[in-house]
Amino acid sequence: MECWVYGALWGLSAAHLLLQLGRSRPRPASAPALLRLALLALLHCLCQACLPLPLGAPLAAAACLALARLAQPRRLPAAGKAVVVTGCDSGFGKQTAHHLDSLGFKVFASVLDLEGPGAKELRQSCSPRLTLLQMDLTKPDDIQKAQQLILLQTAGTGLWGLVNNAGFNTHLADTELSQLCHFRTCMDVNFFGTLAFTQALLPPLRSSRGRIVTVSSPAGDMPFLCLAAYGASKAALTHLMDTLRNELQPWGVKVSLILPGSFKTGKAFEPAFWHEKKQQLLATLPATLLQAYGEDYIHEANDQFIEFITRANEDLSPVVNCITDALLLASPSARYYPGKGTWLLYFMHHYLPHATRDCVLKKFFISQGLPRALRPCQDGCKQD
Repeated sequence: MECWVYGALWGLSAAHLLLQLGRSRPRPASAPALLRLALLALLHCLCQACLPLPLGAPLAAAACLALARLAQPRRLPAAGKAVVVTGCDSGFGKQTAHHLDSLGFKVFASVLDLEGPGAKELRQSCSPRLTLLQMDLTKPDDIQKAQQLILLQTAGTGLWGLVNNAGFNTHLADTELSQLCHFRTCMDVNFFGTLAFTQALLPPLRSSRGRIVTVSSPAGDMPFLCLAAYGASKAALTHLMDTLRNELQPWGVKVSLILPGSFKTGKAFEPAFWHEKKQQLLATLPATLLQAYGEDYIHEANDQFIEFITRANEDLSPVVNCITDALLLASPSARYYPGKGTWLLYFMHHYLPHATRDCVLKKFFISQGLPRALRPCQDGCKQD
């Protein structure tokens, strides 16, 4: 009888904890969870061995309840805190700005176009606390003006958080088929612009012992085919934020990375946009490269990418919730992995052979055939 009672209590506690971990937005912290379960099992064994059932069972149940409470992370209040969110014209930025405003934050939302549909929607749906900023991260004057306005309006309250969300990608091609200007453009927005704006706001963030939350990409950690320009810029951004996290730790500033899976965030997930980019690529490629790779090779990559983005998640709330957690949890995670299968992909990236990870990426992202110059000759064809 005692074995059944204690076994049921431990089983319910384990199931509750595992359910919480399964629902958690960051990668589960398995070591502390296993330690709590081991301590609970030890306590149950001691209760069973040393106490009669009427005394031991209530004590074990109380331990289960205490464990459940300890597993719930402590959150800070949002009311009155000021936060800056970049890239709010659409996608993650717009939805994050709206959500943070609804929680009571004073939100500064940067947009490229103050009269664009995203800015108009935020004006209509958010409270008067929200302030729209026109800012292009590639323009130092825009960054300086935004910095001055933010410092002026947060002089009395301080600046609690910066959400680096603005990002850019308009190119899909093998590295050899990509011009240097595509790499420079991605780096200017995704890395140098974000770096410049972060540096501009570090003094008030240090004063408030606040938060920096940056949306990067798994493409910065893993070799997604045809995304070398975008991936290189995100790799630089990810490394920068990992370094900042260590540099700012003595100041009490917590730095988190958001590494989302595939979500529909704007025109970059519209097939017509990528059809147009494909035609531009074909029109500008040197004849020698077009002959070596083949036009059908480029069509195939574009078609597979479009098929991939059509399966993207339209519900952006997993990413918005992770950003909110990184801003408000007393002990936020260094990295968050929102999106179906993202955590599993990173598990394979860290713990399985790279060949296994590469096979998975080719299966679910882009798996190109051979370039024309590498295909075996057929029907008596002749290749130079």
